Amino acid sequence: MRLVAGIRQKSSTSVLVCFALKTEAAPLRRCVAARPEIRILLTGVGPSNAERSLRAALAGEKPAAVLTCGFAGGLDPALASGTVVFAADEEAGFSEDLRALGARPARFHCAARIAVSAAEKKALRLSTGADAVEMESEVIRRMCREQHIPSATIRVISDIAGEDLPWDFNRSMTPDGGLNYGKLVQAVLRSPGRIAGLLRLRGQCRAAARNLARVLERLLSDRR
Repeated sequence: MRLVAGIRQKSSTSVLVCFALKTEAAPLRRCVAARPEIRILLTGVGPSNAERSLRAALAGEKPAAVLTCGFAGGLDPALASGTVVFAADEEAGFSEDLRALGARPARFHCAARIAVSAAEKKALRLSTGADAVEMESEVIRRMCREQHIPSATIRVISDIAGEDLPWDFNRSMTPDGGLNYGKLVQAVLRSPGRIAGLLRLRGQCRAAARNLARVLERLLSDRR
């Protein structure tokens, strides 16, 4: 795969890869552990956390490019779980390589909350025309444009358009954008019938994160 031309010409050689959660970042972190030019930033969930974390990260040396990555909920019924979808600045030079790796161009909607039900996702599809929903990329991409840093949204579908999540994870979020596992455990104890759905979703998310890491590792492999 060719070296991304838009990155090659930058004075900085680093790429900053942003994820909201550790579980999203874990597979890629293992793949690039020996590559200091690939920096991983955990932002926390939502636009406020993403803005605060990225502002601090960009206060030092600016990267050659910023990728906003992680899970996305499917809004387009044609998108299966595990599908990698993207939207990229033309000057970043990622689009051709992402297509070659099987990723699909998509329109993203940045929401203020996790889309929990199939009905909620259908309404978002109708009102926004977006293919996938997530919570951080809009503010990250805006900040990058303001600082003239090429950027791309590269996400993986964790839950499909017609799927209800087994729990309203908005009720389990901590103020710093993490997941309050105590609340989740309490919910499971009150409703043991949720366990099968949660285990199925965990399996989907783990497989999706591995697929995203595979694409990202290959996308960035020519930076060695």
